[in-house]
Amino acid sequence: MIKYLKEITIPELRNRNFKGSFPHFRKIENGKTNLLTFQFDRNGGGFIIEIANFNKSEFKTHWGKIIPLNKLTAHDLNERQRIYPNTLTEKHGTDSWFRYDKSKLDKVYITLAQKVVERMPIMEQYWTENKVTEIEKEPEPVTNYRHSSLWQRIKSILKFK
Repeated sequence: MIKYLKEITIPELRNRNFKGSFPHFRKIENGKTNLLTFQFDRNGGGFIIEIANFNKSEFKTHWGKIIPLNKLTAHDLNERQRIYPNTLTEKHGTDSWFRYDKSKLDKVYITLAQKVVERMPIMEQYWTENKVTEIEKEPEPVTNYRHSSLWQRIKSILKFK
C-alpha cells in the first residue's frame, strides 16, 4: 500500500506544495501550516489521514519543547480532522478507514491511493476554512482520469500498454 501511496498520492501532495517525508507532510504558506499524516492501523490492513492547521510561528508542547514548523506533524496537535474514504465520520471504527486487508490485489492498493486524491477537496476545505462539510458535488471518480498525469503514473506503475 505504501508503494502506491508514494507513487500516486504523494505526487499530488507535492503538486499542492506539500513538503516532508512519508508519512508526515506539511505546507507552510502565508503564516499558516497545513499538516497531513497517514496513520496506519496498528493491526495492519488499513490507514486513515489526519489533517490539521497551525497558525503560529512556532509550536511549543505543554512540557516546553519547541518543535520547528518544518518538523511539526498533525499528531503534535490536539485539534485535527480525520479523513475517511467514504464518509466524514468514523461510523464503524477502523472499518471506516481506508481498508486494504480485504484483498492483496494491486488494484485495491491503486484504488485506495486514488481515493485519497479524490478526498483532497475536503482536506483543502479544512485547511482553508478550519471545518469539513460534505462537498456539494462529489468528485469525479478517478477512473475518468484516463488522460491525466495521474492516469499516466498509474499506467506506468501497472506497465499497461
